[in-house]
Amino acid sequence: MNINKVYNRLSLFSLHLPPSISPPQFLSASLHRFTSVRTRGRLRTPASSARGTNTRAAMSLARFHHLVPLNAAAAAAECDAGAGGNGSVSSTDEDEENLALGSGYRLPPPEIRDIVDAPPLPALSFSPQRDKILFLKRRALPPLAELSKPEEKLAGIRIDGKCNTRSRMSFYTGIAIHQFMPDGTLAPEKEVYGFPDGAKLNFVSWSPNGKHLSFSVRVDEEDNNGGKLRLWVADVETGQARPLFQSPDIHLNAVFDNFVWVDDSTLLVCTISLSRGDPPKKPLVPSGPKVQSNEQKNVVQVRTFQDLLKDDYDADLFDYYATTQLVLASLDGTMKEIGPPAVYTSMDPSPDQKYLLISSIHRPYSFIVPCGRFPKKVDLWTSEGKFVRELCDLPLAEDIPIAFNSVRKGIRSINWRADKPSTLYWAETQDGGDAKVEVSPRDIVYMQPAEPLDGDQKAILHKLDLRYGGISWCDDSLALVYESWYKTRRTRTWVISPGSEDSSPCILFDRSSEDVYSDPGSPMLRRTTVGTYVIAKIKKENDEGTYILLNGSGATPEGNIPFLDLFDINKERIWESDKEKYYETVVALMSDQSEGDLYLNQLKILTSKESKTENTQYYIQSWPDKKACQITDFPHPYPQLASLQKEMIRYERKDGVQLTATLYLPPGYDPSKDGPLPCLVWSYPGEFKSKDAAGQVRGSPNEFAGIGPTSALLWLARRFAILSGPTIPIIGEGNEEANDRYVEQLVGSAEAAVEEVIRRGVAHPNKIAVGGHSYGAFMTANLLAHAPHLFCCGIARSGAYNRTLTPFGFQNEDRTLWEATDTYVEMSPFMAANKIKRPVLLIHGEEDNNPGTLTMQSDRFFNALKGHGALCRLVILPFESHGYVARESIMHILWETDRWLQKYCVSNTSNVNENLDKCKDDAKKEVPDLESKAVPASGGGCPELADSEHEGLHPRARASLCYAAD
Repeated sequence: MNINKVYNRLSLFSLHLPPSISPPQFLSASLHRFTSVRTRGRLRTPASSARGTNTRAAMSLARFHHLVPLNAAAAAAECDAGAGGNGSVSSTDEDEENLALGSGYRLPPPEIRDIVDAPPLPALSFSPQRDKILFLKRRALPPLAELSKPEEKLAGIRIDGKCNTRSRMSFYTGIAIHQFMPDGTLAPEKEVYGFPDGAKLNFVSWSPNGKHLSFSVRVDEEDNNGGKLRLWVADVETGQARPLFQSPDIHLNAVFDNFVWVDDSTLLVCTISLSRGDPPKKPLVPSGPKVQSNEQKNVVQVRTFQDLLKDDYDADLFDYYATTQLVLASLDGTMKEIGPPAVYTSMDPSPDQKYLLISSIHRPYSFIVPCGRFPKKVDLWTSEGKFVRELCDLPLAEDIPIAFNSVRKGIRSINWRADKPSTLYWAETQDGGDAKVEVSPRDIVYMQPAEPLDGDQKAILHKLDLRYGGISWCDDSLALVYESWYKTRRTRTWVISPGSEDSSPCILFDRSSEDVYSDPGSPMLRRTTVGTYVIAKIKKENDEGTYILLNGSGATPEGNIPFLDLFDINKERIWESDKEKYYETVVALMSDQSEGDLYLNQLKILTSKESKTENTQYYIQSWPDKKACQITDFPHPYPQLASLQKEMIRYERKDGVQLTATLYLPPGYDPSKDGPLPCLVWSYPGEFKSKDAAGQVRGSPNEFAGIGPTSALLWLARRFAILSGPTIPIIGEGNEEANDRYVEQLVGSAEAAVEEVIRRGVAHPNKIAVGGHSYGAFMTANLLAHAPHLFCCGIARSGAYNRTLTPFGFQNEDRTLWEATDTYVEMSPFMAANKIKRPVLLIHGEEDNNPGTLTMQSDRFFNALKGHGALCRLVILPFESHGYVARESIMHILWETDRWLQKYCVSNTSNVNENLDKCKDDAKKEVPDLESKAVPASGGGCPELADSEHEGLHPRARASLCYAAD
């Protein structure tokens, strides 16, 4: 059985197909660019920035082995990578200047506004049988009024109490169905109809047989039930939709999970209990003080989580909104409640549809960690709702060490084997979850039938010395087990035979996750008859051998050249992207709808194709002649920039590290005729363990230039040169810590980038601005403090500037403030506020919920700057979180940014190098030569969650592909 569900918060384009498996270790160096958690038949994409800690992902740790890339163009909250512009100064007279200091939302120039307001592309979803495709229609940016609705901040998540779901969800406005014609083209669209005008649609899902769609519908109304979600189903053949429940009083509870197809005609639905009353009222007078105690002297170190429970009232309110009554509902209208009301967080049917894997959280709750660490219970039920057995009941996990690769104690990652009817597997820690404990093995993977016979104990499947990262299943003769260790960047892939006790595991790949050149690719999956996804085995005519398909990004010194390899002991490349003009990728297998062996000469794959100036389109390629049939024809999203110039440039840092960046130039620009331009540098630092890995090229020069709503590339329309994503590697080799030399490596990378664009004659040396979001804002402030000779001004969005306010680690630093006091202080631009003399624009969401980047970081930094007479401006955006969503907010920050660039970059008449020698002398006093001593190492791990969600250096305003599979 397969359930294909779209979570459309930030996805521009969703494809419900299994690509190649991409386990976490393959992604550890770049999780900030794409994150989605895939469970059985459902896609769980990151929530909008307003949602903060992605509790859905947190509650799905058991599914980390299902991490797959989400090549999504960041939607409103997520597009923060670079672009810039030049043009007439918008604030030139005194009235305009006074108005700039007043209140009210402003609009950027039309050339920027028109790009941001362009209609969004639809999301796409393929049917399980690959014979139909949905076009899911979206609207443009939401109004601020939607963000201003009341929300409850509870246990690390934000809840819309009126809708009883996560707050600030995006939605679809309509669904169109297209049939694939025999020649590969699409038939005219068939609109899904029957739901109310103005309805907001979410969680679109195919039934396993592809005959029905399910989705939630909400309509904003003023009555008590207005805005609550109702579950609807649509007949794919006719397009007619109807409510699943006859009673208008049955509503979805979508705080955690929402609904899942159990079989072709039955859904398991999370509903609001009909007996639920009014929400609890906060006492006017507290019953006593708020007390926390550590009289047991436990060591509890946690990062700066936000939106936590504050008192017993909050705990009661969390229970009120999160408690769910599970209901089994059939398409014929019959329904029955199963299980008691509880805070259910996930529900996964077994492949044979006989069992349900039910996860829930329960009290005692915590006031210092989010709900993902609350006590967690995992039970096994029959598909009719009868309790079978308890699999685990994990206690409150407040004491997970902050060292990267530390995990919760005990059982984790409980899941169904995709190739068996009802077999469970999971991992158990042997180090107590503490990455600093040296032990072998570190994790053991176990396997057991859903209902074991008497004496049938759990079987050891595999022992691992690194941290378990998931399994790709094929059959009893083949499965791939992944493990990784961030501190060393080591990642290993094991080949095991699950059905053979005599077969010894062997290592298939053992490499560094940073070494993108050696990435062999990931196995492609095929759909089974029961709707799960397993490794696809391929056969050749007149060849008894069996092969698998490895889908890889193909990183090379010339850029990414994606490939598809036929693999056994040796590899045979059967497909490769065009190298000269286009960038192509393999998206998914399309010839797996029938049972039996897959033969190479009958292979069909879905591919994408794009170029520097041509936006992404999708094709079906068929073997043996590899004929490509184009299935989409999306218009160019911003034709006014269709002829922009893009080049991937390379240069060298003084310590010999090779660096790269993407240089964008405006349409029609000729450096010999037009001379140097004002330039905006937009970036985000990254940590590496070796100079060689840091110098490897990532990305392709032929990728389409995607422009998101807050992208710096918007300033191409204002005649700026944009240096997007110049690599700023902070390198730590061996056992040393990279952040101990953060500033000097940061300055060295920036100097190399600036010198390169000046050498090329495209950037005016006195008109180079720098900017970034989150950790990129932290970078910006540090560069203005420590490299004033490079930049004329800066733009810093949603950053953290005082690391003493994040004492238990930040980004990839896992030492505490007390263990690395000097590093915390020296890295904090707040401590160097007296050195910042260049104009700096600070922007921050008033409701930022990202760990570490509290709004007060910008408040206090601004006060420190102002206290030293710095030229600075602080813009706080009401109702916005870590990324920015509302149209009013986005238009205003674009106006603020454009005003800042026009005034302090384009119109800059001072020579930023007039005191260059003095600045460099000062810098040398602070920053020793990069080759003069060993370079330390970072703490390891992935960036904090919201940083991961909002920081893509190359946003792609293109149809982005998501996948739903088991």
